Amino acid sequence: MVIKPIYEKDLKPKHNKNMNVIPQVMTCQPDEFIFVIKYIQSLGYKELNWNLGCPYPMVTNKGMGSGLVSKPEIIDEILDRAHTETDVTISMKMRMGYDSADEILEAFPVLDKYPLKSIGIHARIGKQLYKGGVDLDGFQRCIDSTRHTLFYNGDITSVAGYRMMAERFPTINHWMLGRGLIADPFLPNMIKADQELYPEDRMVLFSKYHDRLFSQYEEKLTGDKAVIRKLLSYWEYFSGVFNNPEKIVKKIKKTKTIEAYDKAVAEILENERNFQRPEACEFG
Repeated sequence: MVIKPIYEKDLKPKHNKNMNVIPQVMTCQPDEFIFVIKYIQSLGYKELNWNLGCPYPMVTNKGMGSGLVSKPEIIDEILDRAHTETDVTISMKMRMGYDSADEILEAFPVLDKYPLKSIGIHARIGKQLYKGGVDLDGFQRCIDSTRHTLFYNGDITSVAGYRMMAERFPTINHWMLGRGLIADPFLPNMIKADQELYPEDRMVLFSKYHDRLFSQYEEKLTGDKAVIRKLLSYWEYFSGVFNNPEKIVKKIKKTKTIEAYDKAVAEILENERNFQRPEACEFG
């Protein structure tokens, strides 16, 4: 067993200064799980997050990610070995199942045997991918079925959306933002301030954020097309909190060179000077 060089680089403490990094593993093999624990502990990490949430068939068809939620016997074996053979702290990221939201209910008796730090639950099942609505009744059943600290994850894309979830689940004190955070980097601060108010220099700050993101991918990827393709995947989310999102995505898609891409981005940011945010952004 080996750790891929790209993961080695990402996990080196010198690349993660001034931030609390928690490595994540996605596996259904006990020996691999123990191997990863020992590796991250050799780097000084004390917590490992286990991903039982990924919904993509290339993962679930191998019995990993959300495809593992329905196999409590394997979950039990891996957690037993982890807690018997190591002293790492384990947290989990899960979906409610792959085919059914009841799958996680069958897993909770196993999970409750172990001193897990927390369980983040995306309130969908795996076969939904990111389509359809979140299952709030299903998440409530999770709250009622485990002793563990739960995080809520799924479709928090606005301050109003967060307020609705907080009212719906008053016992939940931990919230995860995924696509909503990618789309709108200002959202966490607005949630903390409990008001949907952007900073006056929003476009300046966003531009700096975008440029740093761009420079990192330009360093790692080869060729204009590869860089633009990667940034396009971000713009598919960014556009949701801009005016005319479909037009923005089309504009980025049309670019074939870095020069054309830079020009398109400059035009997009210029057009957002009189920005008015939609009440909530929608993701396809």
